[in-house]
Amino acid sequence: MTNPAPSKLALVPFVSVDNMMKIVNTIGPATMIAEIAAYIEADFKRWEEFDKTPRVAAHSSEGVIELMPTSDGETYGFKYVNGHPANMARGFQTVTAFGVLARVDNGYPILFSEMTVLTALRTAATSAVAAKYLAPEGSSTMAMIGNGAQCEFQALAFQKIIGIDTVRLYDIDPVATDKAAENLKDTGLTIVKCSSPEEAVTGAQIITTCTADKQYATILTDNMVGSGVHINAIGGDCPGKTELHRDILLRSDIFVEFPPQTRIEGEIQQLDEDHPVTELWRVIAGRNTGRSTASQITLFDSVGFATEDFSALRYVRDQLEATGHFVELDLLADPDDPRDLFGMVRRAKG
Repeated sequence: MTNPAPSKLALVPFVSVDNMMKIVNTIGPATMIAEIAAYIEADFKRWEEFDKTPRVAAHSSEGVIELMPTSDGETYGFKYVNGHPANMARGFQTVTAFGVLARVDNGYPILFSEMTVLTALRTAATSAVAAKYLAPEGSSTMAMIGNGAQCEFQALAFQKIIGIDTVRLYDIDPVATDKAAENLKDTGLTIVKCSSPEEAVTGAQIITTCTADKQYATILTDNMVGSGVHINAIGGDCPGKTELHRDILLRSDIFVEFPPQTRIEGEIQQLDEDHPVTELWRVIAGRNTGRSTASQITLFDSVGFATEDFSALRYVRDQLEATGHFVELDLLADPDDPRDLFGMVRRAKG
């Protein structure tokens, strides 16, 4: 017996890595980051509509595996993501991810997507959205400390959305810096390769830290950070992993995504539980002030939050019809009679 063709309800759009790269190259990386940023900003403005919970994490000595769920009442989304700093030395990616969107009314998934590439895009987009409200006006130079997988996406985001024209690169591995400089050479950015983090931050109005070691690290010392800068700290994203000296935090106005998660995983795990922070959504929604003085040090203590993945997945789903870069997976059992799942299996025997 020939199995009947699956119904449309059983088919779920799937965006593979190959599909995602085609979508990115069809739209253009910088344009796609900017468009995802618009979705993220819109969803931050309706922050109160979302279910919010710190990500569900399974920690080990090697790294972490996490689930990041959220819902706006109509659509549910989650991301599966790992973080294993030693992976690169073993020939694996440090971070890999996939994500799902589903209808709340019936629980059926409506999108299944790779999110390793997409997470890099949405992380860069989120950084730039925060900088839009927090960075000094007229910022033109960004220091990028840590030139791994996130580096180029961050540079493009800040060029497209904030208007920077110069990126000063530093990594403890010069090969990573050379890689980033090569990838960015035709973007119109002025690329400066630096031999130390101190050299990298010289003249920068924005400092982005993005390193991978799972440890309490001091990528920026207190004397490296002058008044009036914006720090985009995106490398600290699990307990026991930080990048900034505690004294920098004490001099900064700190902005976070979701405090219950950031206090566990972000730079502010170094501070007392009652240390004041401002939720970024409140600034975007006009409830709180972002940057208020030229001398202020602003710090976006970013660890990544589920609503940002939700926004990115929502954006990708909206591009499927226009780009056509997806396949349909026969993912859901869909018997003619919902009560007769066994009968569907038996009849498939032939």
